[in-house]
Amino acid sequence: MEEVDIALIKRRSIRGVFALTSRTFVIQIVSFIANFILTIFLTPSVFGVFFVVSAAIAFLSYFSDIGLAAALIQKKDSITDDDLKTTFTIQQVLVVGVVLLALFFSKSIGNFYNFGSDGVFLFRALAISFFLSSLKTIPSIILERNLRFEKLVIPQIVETLFFSIVVVILAIKGFGVASFTYAVLARGISGFITIYLISPWKISFGFSKKSASKLLSFGVPFQLNSFLALVKDDLFIAYLGKALPIAQVGYIGFAQKWAFTPLRLIMDNVIRITFPSFSRLQDEKEILTKAIEKSIFAASLLIFPSLFGLVILSPYFVNLIPRYLKWEPAILSLALFSINAGFSSISTPLTNALNAIGKIRITLYLMVFWTIATWVLTPILIKIYGFNGVGLASAVISLSAFLVIYLVRKYIKFNVFKSSAYPLLSAIIMGIFIYLLSPIFIKGLISLMFMILFGAMIYFLCIFLFAKNELLSDMQMVRGNLKK
Repeated sequence: MEEVDIALIKRRSIRGVFALTSRTFVIQIVSFIANFILTIFLTPSVFGVFFVVSAAIAFLSYFSDIGLAAALIQKKDSITDDDLKTTFTIQQVLVVGVVLLALFFSKSIGNFYNFGSDGVFLFRALAISFFLSSLKTIPSIILERNLRFEKLVIPQIVETLFFSIVVVILAIKGFGVASFTYAVLARGISGFITIYLISPWKISFGFSKKSASKLLSFGVPFQLNSFLALVKDDLFIAYLGKALPIAQVGYIGFAQKWAFTPLRLIMDNVIRITFPSFSRLQDEKEILTKAIEKSIFAASLLIFPSLFGLVILSPYFVNLIPRYLKWEPAILSLALFSINAGFSSISTPLTNALNAIGKIRITLYLMVFWTIATWVLTPILIKIYGFNGVGLASAVISLSAFLVIYLVRKYIKFNVFKSSAYPLLSAIIMGIFIYLLSPIFIKGLISLMFMILFGAMIYFLCIFLFAKNELLSDMQMVRGNLKK
């Protein structure tokens, strides 16, 4: 494993942002097209089955890891061959156990949710795909610790292409839930082959008590944190599959997916880069402060206008796109989930920074609070507001981002207002323009596309006027590091 200096961390992080963002943009375009086609050819009930089954598998997957991968990335010292073997061995023992349990109880789980035979086969396919994904852990860790994000994104592209092509073709042919079954298998196999071609690692088993002890000291709290996130999100979705009609779960899944799309497109890349980068900078507080501010600014710059545009224009999409009117009940939930996404664009990089500097227990306490709040508040709001109560609870709980800011500033004196104020102000101005003009000018899909372009022009004009110096400085820095 190579160790990198600060200049190299900066250069590879910037290149990583460029590589991940540009390539992941391609992934999101493919996923967007695929999801758009699927929402035309598949019913809300089919989406509900896939949504709940995916959440159930995600729940099981958290029992297959005890945070060792994150511990390897966060580790200050160089990682050794013993570290890699120990991590792989422990993980595979857990993975195989979880997969066997999932396959054994798959029929019972299907009966509990009334999935039918197609839903059971989908559950089994996701379990097998999960096993294949576990085999990619060590090659991915090696790339991520060395900040080689330009290579790390290639398997994601391959997986997305295989999944999207297979699921769309089969959905059009009328396969229903089975479309997802074959698609997840294609995704798992293609990703496994690709990662080993890019980052070869000889699969090896071994165990070092010393390595395990060091890694587990960070890994166990980290995984407990992740497990609570699972209980808060995916397990709650599994609960919704039983508490609400499956079509209403489909509405929730639709709204959450679209509201979190800007977050997934941008924030997933920021997290993927900042955790290893922040970890390597944990002893350089001044540089780390600047890195945090830059990450919040970059996320806010793109996420805020996307969310404002999505919320304001979503009613026009639903009414103008053929066979899309069936999703009209999900519009309010989409707006509520978008509030969560906006606050998460700030709080997520900050909790990521806490993990990177070793303050994993603080994020653990935060996750305990979020989990309890979700399970207490959401059922109450569901009883009052129906399925829209899920989005409302999500929006209310996301206000705790202010608490996150307060806690992180105890260790790192960053300026969140400086990083997010101008993107927020520019997005508000853009939102006012498109809200007032849309009823007048939007008459069809073409005029809707022109309104999106007009909104983007207004936003970037405002952000350039408000943050001209910072934008030009950042662009110069990016160009300089890409040329080296």
